[in-house]
Amino acid sequence: MSKLKLFAVGILGVGLFAGVASAAITGSAHDFAAQGWSTGQICLPCHTPHNALGTLAPLWNHATTASTFTVYSSTTLNAVPGQPTGTSKACLSCHDGTVGLEAFGGVATNVNHPGASKVLGTDLSNDHPVSFTYDAALVTADGGLKNLTDSTGVAGKPLVSNLLFSGKVECASCHDVHNKYTQSKLLLKSNANSALCLTCHSK
Repeated sequence: MSKLKLFAVGILGVGLFAGVASAAITGSAHDFAAQGWSTGQICLPCHTPHNALGTLAPLWNHATTASTFTVYSSTTLNAVPGQPTGTSKACLSCHDGTVGLEAFGGVATNVNHPGASKVLGTDLSNDHPVSFTYDAALVTADGGLKNLTDSTGVAGKPLVSNLLFSGKVECASCHDVHNKYTQSKLLLKSNANSALCLTCHSK
């Protein structure tokens, strides 16, 4: 196959992927295209093709939260949650309520925020812990967690290890920001009968 044909096939593949991703996010809780501040763009509030603002997510375009969080703790918790990192920090750059949804592309503002029910604030002590290492040692110590090689039933993420980000549990271990799975609350799969919880927990 010629280089020109390979290039054309590659462009077609990118276009098809973008179309599928856009179709899933369109109409979801993360579709801001109808908001005046979004300039009619679906992707731009979070991603940019040029001049990314950071590395929290691919080609990240949104202002990053500077908050220090109160994290979950428990005397029975074997994991050690830290300050939110990576994808969780990206999520909290809107959901902690300190940075406006429209603070993207270098715009410094904190005017528009998610609805009150979607603002977690900076006290995460009553929320599922994030940014902690989920490994074989934790599974052994806890006694109630699934093995990294156990099945998830999630398309494209067949093993528990596939739900992790650099070996850690993050917000995106349970939620898909692009709504690819079309579940309520942007979940990776339905939590009917605690199915999502039981993906990692065995008790």
